[in-house]
Amino acid sequence: MEPRTTPALLYLDGVTVTFDGFRAINNLSLAIEPGEMRAIIGPNGAGKTTMMDIVTGKTRPDKGDVYFDGIHDLTRLDEAEIAALGIGRKFQKPTVFESHSVEDNLRLALKGDRTVRATLFWRDSGEEQARIARILEITRLLPFRTRPAGSLSHGQKQWLEIGMLLAQEPKLLLVDEPVAGMTDAETMQTVELLREINRERSVVVVEHDMAFVRELGVKVTVLHEGSVLAEGSLDQVSADPRVIEVYLGR
Repeated sequence: MEPRTTPALLYLDGVTVTFDGFRAINNLSLAIEPGEMRAIIGPNGAGKTTMMDIVTGKTRPDKGDVYFDGIHDLTRLDEAEIAALGIGRKFQKPTVFESHSVEDNLRLALKGDRTVRATLFWRDSGEEQARIARILEITRLLPFRTRPAGSLSHGQKQWLEIGMLLAQEPKLLLVDEPVAGMTDAETMQTVELLREINRERSVVVVEHDMAFVRELGVKVTVLHEGSVLAEGSLDQVSADPRVIEVYLGR
């Protein structure tokens, strides 16, 4: 076992990425602790998406350190290897198998042997049934388990995709604007859903909806021009003159 480099679950230090002369990430340093839920906010172009691209292996940093679980250098791994370590990412627009039932979407996403042979001779075990039932319960989709995913509301599709990530048993979830396009009721249910997930897993939420961030009640990191501008509670960062100038005052 390699020695741990940091107690943080996710650790970025001095990370820089430049695209065609534009510095999208500029000496970014950030640490997410085990069991933490963190909200990431900031204006468009602040580097929020690029940061998630770096963590998931989609983008390689020009320089800097990116470690997961204290021992895994993410800059040396590809997207599949990083996902296998336990990092799950949910994009803003939900992507589900619309013609399949809600339950089958979760079954297809379950962590396990997904080779051709295993799929051909697959049998639904009691353990897998229990895992699916638990995810359906967490995501508020138990009454809709036999419905085609395409018949769900926008908010329910978001929950289903989060459930599909949970089926992979990640240690860390990266969730991009989970309440965009949701009703007020769905937004509040998403708050509860993420809190429940956070009991067992670390969660990073990128969001523009300040009311939603306030309901989460977690530490907030404000990004601006690829760097951390401020950190603290939402009240603390909202009172920061720099944050007001570059983000909240717009």
